[in-house]
Amino acid sequence: MRIAIIDTSTTRAAIIAEGLREAGLDDQVLIDPAGPIVRQIEACAPEVVLINLENPGRDLLEDFFAMSRALDRPIAMFVDQSDAESALAAVDAGVSAYVVDGLAKQRIKPVLDVAIRRFQAFSRLQAELAEAKTALADRQIVDRAKAILMRRRGIDEPAAYALLRGHAMQSNRRIAEVAEAIVTSEALMGDLP
Repeated sequence: MRIAIIDTSTTRAAIIAEGLREAGLDDQVLIDPAGPIVRQIEACAPEVVLINLENPGRDLLEDFFAMSRALDRPIAMFVDQSDAESALAAVDAGVSAYVVDGLAKQRIKPVLDVAIRRFQAFSRLQAELAEAKTALADRQIVDRAKAILMRRRGIDEPAAYALLRGHAMQSNRRIAEVAEAIVTSEALMGDLP
């Protein structure tokens, strides 16, 4: 597992790297916090990003939170000092593990494990939400198409759905795609409000 380490202190970065090596994690890349961080991370393609900040100011935290929103990877952030607002902002930005005053080399591996698991769980939830939104949108468009067919052809709802399903099967398309075509056609003809 490749781990990107971002730390403003080379001494602390060395402690982190040593703790990772002791845990059997040798594939590490040190990121220069003074350079373009996102570009460096994209270039090294790590599975996990570990950020350690001694005493982060509000602007520095905001920069790192903006970066974490742009990355689609588990992020573990260690800070020496924090407040409730910063912790909430970290979670909102997608930081998977936010540890205050807890950098000890023996704790790094367990924190990374938690960050990875939380990231995976959150990713699954996001995928499920996207799937549910798509299913709801599909159902709404199918309902609109059924209403159009019922009105145009003078048929009941089961017959309208059977017509949609039959055409979808015949044309090898999803029912929602056929429904979308019907709704679009109706809109172009000017019959919809």
